[in-house]
Amino acid sequence: MTPVSSKLYADDVSLLMVLIDTNPYFWSSMNNNTSFTFSKFLSHVLAFLNSILLLNQMNQVVVIASGYNSCDYVFDSSTSSMQRAECLLEKLEDFVDKDESLSREESVDGVGFSLLSGSLSMALCYIQRVFRSGPLHPQPRILCLHGSPDGPGQYVAVMNSIFSAQRSMVPIDSCAIGSQHSAFLQQASYITGGVYLKPQVSDGLFQYLSTVFATDLHSRGFLQLPRPVGVDFRASCFCHKNTIDMGYICSVCLSIFCKHHKKCSTCGSNFGEARKQDPSASDQRR
Repeated sequence: MTPVSSKLYADDVSLLMVLIDTNPYFWSSMNNNTSFTFSKFLSHVLAFLNSILLLNQMNQVVVIASGYNSCDYVFDSSTSSMQRAECLLEKLEDFVDKDESLSREESVDGVGFSLLSGSLSMALCYIQRVFRSGPLHPQPRILCLHGSPDGPGQYVAVMNSIFSAQRSMVPIDSCAIGSQHSAFLQQASYITGGVYLKPQVSDGLFQYLSTVFATDLHSRGFLQLPRPVGVDFRASCFCHKNTIDMGYICSVCLSIFCKHHKKCSTCGSNFGEARKQDPSASDQRR
């Protein structure tokens, strides 16, 4: 037998980092408006994860749960037992209970928003450990399954994660659950070369996941995957955390403000004559 450490990874072997939105406030609103509950969502996700592992025995799946107070690893196919579904569900239940037990004041934006920035950072840290393990490793990518609104207080952290993924050539795929589009996820997929999709029918989530997001990076070169009609490049100001179309940008640290200030609150630079700019253009140059 060939030792595990000397296995050669083919170009169709994937390391899939899946970020799951577990915010109970979002799922309670989904339950009130539609019949698509969190348990149904998990059944679709579990079927999708099993299909990824069945496509190639060397594929690896890591699941990160995103709550409104915290985020944590809840599943790793390289270390978990054969009873994958039971292991994942148990750790998810423990995570949700722990997340709800924390003080709501610790949440960055409030209970209505999930900690997307934290889960993205955890996924990138895991991928960097894989990169440093040696030249032979599966092709990493990130899949965000999120439905909570974008947290304005996480704008800087999310954009830093997006640019870090871009430099590491790690695509961020996004599947927006619910009725709202996500500007964060649209920018993440566009900048990193991933796929952004908002399913029109929630009950068909598994079909969307299996036909769009199950393909490895090598096979995507031969497929016509969905492309977003438009991308919302609007930024959030650093002073009030509001989404703006035009604002003032610090020429030193690129901080964005909705109103003119005499001094940058981020780097302390003194501002001269005020001149409004489109902050989205600055984000794309970064």
